[in-house]
Amino acid sequence: MSLSASDRTMSIHRIAAIALFALLNTAGIAAEPSITSPTYKPTVLITGSNRGIGFEFVRQLSARDWQIIATTRNPDGATALAGLAADDADIVIEKLDVTSDEDIAALAAKYLEHPIDILLLNAARGPAPKTAMSQLAHLDWELAGSFFQVNAIGPMKVTQALMENVKASNMKQVIVMSSDSGSFIAGSQLPILYHYKASKAALNMYFHTLAFETKKRGVMTVMLHPGLVGTNEQLAKFPGALKTEDSVSQMLNVMDGLTLEDNGRFISYEGESMPW
Repeated sequence: MSLSASDRTMSIHRIAAIALFALLNTAGIAAEPSITSPTYKPTVLITGSNRGIGFEFVRQLSARDWQIIATTRNPDGATALAGLAADDADIVIEKLDVTSDEDIAALAAKYLEHPIDILLLNAARGPAPKTAMSQLAHLDWELAGSFFQVNAIGPMKVTQALMENVKASNMKQVIVMSSDSGSFIAGSQLPILYHYKASKAALNMYFHTLAFETKKRGVMTVMLHPGLVGTNEQLAKFPGALKTEDSVSQMLNVMDGLTLEDNGRFISYEGESMPW
């Protein structure tokens, strides 16, 4: 049975459409590699990268061949961080004080439309030895303001400024370094660390609330408790204190397994749910 001219034309058009569809899909796969593709380098922005947990995240993610925007209040004084950047062209050091609106605006302007796969909010103020044991009669309220600005408000301002960058990425993750001190149940019941505990509890509530707003855009927000980490000489003396590299390694293992179903969770470095 012979085909009519119109049937032959339709067949040719159908074959051409199928071929074009296959070509476009093949090209799309080549042009947009997946996260696991060897040609894809995720981008992470880390606050508080000059020492401790933040520095160790830079070091370990550099070994994974990530693109890293490592921020610190004082780049000129971040000697060790500069050493890492000298050996890895994918590490860029930027100035960022999370309490400075000017710093935040400048960083957001510089990286406008640059996708950020993971916004890792690590910068924090720890309890000062001289005031950590202060009780009601001796609480310093100016100090309280500083704790809240650095530990809770600052991270939210940074997130507000860079959320569009996160939404534009493939991974779409906001990872917050929290603490069991911000938990009403897991935190120490001793009457100490008033300002630190309160600021970490505020941090948790800010980002737990954010998680519900941004989930509809595919953004996953998780709070991580790094454990008691020996980031200084005093903390290293505590029984059971973790080495910084061990805490970060375990947190990265947890982060590797996160999905959107984990959105809004408060998780320990061991992958266990933390009580609020």
